[in-house]
Amino acid sequence: MSTDDGAAFLTVEGLAKTFVPGKPVFTDVGFTLDPGEFVCIIGHSGCGKSTILNILAGLEQASAGHVFMAGREVAGPSLERGVVFQGHALMPWLSVRGNIAFAVRSKWPDATPAEVATQVEKYVEMVGLGAAIDKKPQALSGGMKQRVGIARAFAIEPKLLLLDEPFGALDALTRGTIQDELLRICAETHQTVFMITHDVDEAILLADKILLMSNGPRAGVAEIVRNTMSRQRQRATLHHDPQYYRIRNHLVDFLVARSRELSHGRAPALPPVVSPGLEPAADALVAAPNVVPIKAAARVASP
Repeated sequence: MSTDDGAAFLTVEGLAKTFVPGKPVFTDVGFTLDPGEFVCIIGHSGCGKSTILNILAGLEQASAGHVFMAGREVAGPSLERGVVFQGHALMPWLSVRGNIAFAVRSKWPDATPAEVATQVEKYVEMVGLGAAIDKKPQALSGGMKQRVGIARAFAIEPKLLLLDEPFGALDALTRGTIQDELLRICAETHQTVFMITHDVDEAILLADKILLMSNGPRAGVAEIVRNTMSRQRQRATLHHDPQYYRIRNHLVDFLVARSRELSHGRAPALPPVVSPGLEPAADALVAAPNVVPIKAAARVASP
């Protein structure tokens, strides 16, 4: 899905970041997000994933390149972009209600107390924390704190939601529960999401599109993987779909071997869009010329 004029909702062009002169972390990063699309980015530590997210959020300045959202260049923080970090980042002196209300009042300073309360309660219930709405963070578990962070981000109704490994510190059971809730909320709200993860299975469950980053320095987006599984996929039944294994094996192979081979600026200037869950037919390639078979993708990826 694209905007009415055919342009992508978010466009990243020629993005680069250098902290040490002559040693760029990543260079020439480019990709797009469509409205309502869930995109995950995967790569080894040090390839610049969090830096890219911070640039999209307007929290950090790129050394080169541009980010455009809804036709306007991103030049700083904005409540049009909600961020959920690895830590919950809650204000400990405020209750669940108070933490979320603070964000809501920041977005709509003229809202009445009743309007703020309605908005807060809507999203607290959406993440299943209605019974804890007046508790302070110290009375909540780690998973509950992350749910508050997610509710706070959704409550300001951002055009773009940015997630920086928000479930990384959670146990497997809590992580799975919140993943299911995130899928449900995104389906209900048609939220556009950009998420960092190191978890291959999490990316396959959540993402419509997966960006694969080569290793740093001079990292880049080496491949764009289309998730061709049904959007109604569920964590409990994911492994029953034969596409799951083809996609998973492709991602693991990239992380284990090909990401290293493509380090030091050897990622292709135009990352191929691949569909490892399918065996693309010749007529499909004619309809979508930038989608290449997996074997061809491997040839493109070779240094």
